[in-house]
Amino acid sequence: MGAMPNVTRADVAQAVRNPLAFIAERWTPSPRTVQRAALAAVVMAVVIVVTGGAVRLTGSGLGCPTWPKCTDQSLTPTGEMNFHSAVEFGNRMLTYVLCAAVGWAIIAARAASPWRRGVTRLGWAQFWIVMGNAVLGGIVVLVGLNPYTVAAHFLLSTALLTVAMVTWQRTREGDCEPRPLVGKAVAQLTWLLVVAAGALVAVGTVVTGAGRHAGDSSDVERIPLNWTMISQLHADLAWVVVALTVALWFVLKAVDAPAGPRDRARDLFLVLMGQGVVGYIQYFTKTPEALVALHMFGSCLVWIAVVRVLLSLRERPELAVPVPAQSDPALTRA
Repeated sequence: MGAMPNVTRADVAQAVRNPLAFIAERWTPSPRTVQRAALAAVVMAVVIVVTGGAVRLTGSGLGCPTWPKCTDQSLTPTGEMNFHSAVEFGNRMLTYVLCAAVGWAIIAARAASPWRRGVTRLGWAQFWIVMGNAVLGGIVVLVGLNPYTVAAHFLLSTALLTVAMVTWQRTREGDCEPRPLVGKAVAQLTWLLVVAAGALVAVGTVVTGAGRHAGDSSDVERIPLNWTMISQLHADLAWVVVALTVALWFVLKAVDAPAGPRDRARDLFLVLMGQGVVGYIQYFTKTPEALVALHMFGSCLVWIAVVRVLLSLRERPELAVPVPAQSDPALTRA
């Protein structure tokens, strides 16, 4: 084995003062490593939504009745506690895995050469969203799974997924000014699609808040709306999103847009069809837990596909590196 590098007091002081800069001076990740780190944060953003749904669907929302501890006397579930405590506490522990994934993305972005401040800032935005959602998750427990706070908890997770997707996209493109690939009218139609999809996700949280999966076996408050009526509104919005997606695909074909935007619109349509099938089956079968969990996973895929459609409408090439002219004195100097 080779000799270990000497670590001076100055190195220790620098590491304490600015650990990210300390790492960046000693390690330069490849572009692929940075992309994989950003993708890991996307994957964990989806995983935390699915496991959060598992907490609700197993009735484990109050398995740990307080926060940040599991009980008033213990940080972790005690021997007397049950399956629900383990499920709730396990989901809390996954938050640390999510933080690790986001932290890895921040470190990789900061250590990359050249350093891209925009990508690093997006990583930090993810970190603060995770922290905010962790606090909100604690509030959800402390207020006994109030459905409005549960809905906000899910929507903030969707915001995290959005930023994670943008971060991943930025690691795969350059730093030039965005160059549109479609006209203004097509971009406006796409933004209308994004707004409709956002409304679809938001109404979906209301459907959950008014439905039978309260998250705990105790008497948990529900949103006082007719579940059949709000479910019908959710289905109507889904068809609006499908119609806008089909319209966007035909418009992209008509204006001979690049393959990227057309392919992303096609992908969104296919995901919507799969999500729609699951949604209708779960509605007519009285929302069995397995299908609800699959539908929550599908909602993440739908939103990812929507964000990809929006991001595909522009490109950001790499910054051009100036090449010295042949007449440059520096090249002819003896």
